[in-house]
This record gives sequence, structure tokens and C-alpha cells, in this order.
Amino acid sequence: MSMNDRPILIKKVKKVVGGGHHGGAWKVAYADFVTAMMAFFLLMWLINMTDPEQKRGIAEYFAPASVSQTTSGSGGILGGTSLGDDGAKGSGAMSVVTQLAPEAPQDAPSEAGQSSNLAAASEAELRDEIARREAADFASAAASLRQAMQSMPELAELSKQLIVDQTPEGLRIQLVDQEGRSMFEQNSARPNARAQILLRAISRVINQLPNRISVTGHTSAAPGSSRATRPADWALSSERANASRLILQTAGVDPDRVYQVSGKAGSDPLYPDDPTLAGNRRIAIVLLREAPVLPSDTSL
Repeated sequence: MSMNDRPILIKKVKKVVGGGHHGGAWKVAYADFVTAMMAFFLLMWLINMTDPEQKRGIAEYFAPASVSQTTSGSGGILGGTSLGDDGAKGSGAMSVVTQLAPEAPQDAPSEAGQSSNLAAASEAELRDEIARREAADFASAAASLRQAMQSMPELAELSKQLIVDQTPEGLRIQLVDQEGRSMFEQNSARPNARAQILLRAISRVINQLPNRISVTGHTSAAPGSSRATRPADWALSSERANASRLILQTAGVDPDRVYQVSGKAGSDPLYPDDPTLAGNRRIAIVLLREAPVLPSDTSL
């Protein structure tokens, strides 16, 4: 085949302008649009969340004629106000921080109630612990007094005229009369030698504890009388209690620890079935239970 007989081939080449769908120019434009829309909605949100005074401050910031010459916070963008309540000047209205703050959970009252219950339980435990320690101290003091009564010959014979027990008020130590063995002369407020020995022994036990004390005098009914208390017994019982107080203080008891000195005459007999018994005539010394000092409630 000669050169002139060969077929002529025509090749068509397509040119793609701008890369077709594989180009990236549209993506840049779309990103700019999304950014602008986000900025627009952010601006709308900020405008909606600010109060009129804050809006005026923002407007004045962008207005060249109203720019303040000062450098303090009062001449800035918000005119001295702040978005929170802890700034230099409150705006007077609900701040953005306050508006955005989450509401208190609905179970807050129950949590407060639980805290109150825990505080009450802790207070009860504290009272119980103090009561246990106080009872142990009272028992130790009573044992110490009984031991002293047995170890000292001059006190051993007087041990039957001493009654020691614990009451709701505290540790009670009673000096009681016996037939023929009185603590005071008849119708007299002056303690005899026997009573003074006992009171000095009791003072040593009292000084072992910090509790306050009360001293109470009692009398008995007159034999054959239908009345448990005679008019003069009130003054007599009070004077005997006060005389006992003076001996305790002379033996070293701090006067500031004396809480009460009183006379009950025959109104509170030790033996109610027979108010005339000598044992109803007595001096009762009580180491008082102390109320615990509790911490103030900080849950409120």
C-alpha cells in the first residue's frame, strides 16, 4: 500500500475548563458562606442575651464619637458594668452569667434534709459519748470516796452516814443523820466535828472533777406532828446548806463552781413513808451533769 492509500485518523481531544466537578473553588465559597452564617447567628444570640444597658455600651464602643478618654473599666465597652455580678458595677438586671446558670436540682430540699438528719445524728452521738464519759467519771469519783472512807480510821465509822448514787442531775453525795449520830446540833446550822470531817473528805473528790455543784439542806418532821415541814425548817435547812458550802470552800472547792445553795425543809424526805426518821435530815451535794457545748449549725 502506498503512502497515499493510508486512511486518515482524526483524534478529538476534549478540554475541561476549570477542572469540572473535580475543582475546589466552590468549596471555598461554601465555607465562607457557612462562616458568615455562624457569625450572624452568634451575633443574634449575643444581642438577645444582653440587656439594653449593655447594648448601649456595645454601641458606644463602636461609635468613634463616644469613645472614652479614660483607661479605667468605667469608660470601656460596658461603661463600668460587667456580665457577672462580681464586676466593678452591677447592671441592675439579670446578668448573662445568671441567665445561663443551670437551675437548682429538684432534689435540693431532700439533700438539705439529709444534711439536717446527719447533723442531728452527730449531735445525738456527741451527747451520748459525753454522757458515757461523765458517768464513768462519776463512778470513778464514787469509788475513790468509798476507798478513802475505808482507808482512813476517822472516816470508816462514818461510812454508814454517807450515801453516794447517780441521779438524772448528776453524782449525789448525801450526809445523813442517824439516831444518836447527827451532823448538826439540834435546831443549829453549825456542822459538828463529824460533819466537818466528812465534808473535807468530799471536797477532795469534788476537786477531781470540773463539774459545778449544788448544795441542798433537808430536815425531818417533828415526832407526833402531822406536818412534814415546820415554818422554821425552811430557814434552818437553807442555813445548814450554806454552812456546808463554806466548809467545802475552806477545804479548797472553787467558789465559782457553786451553782446553787438551797433548803427544802421536809418537802423532799429520803424516807417518805416515815418523815420523822433521822435519815431525812441530811445535806445533799450534787456534782451536776454538764450540757455539752455543740457547734453551730452551718447547714443553713
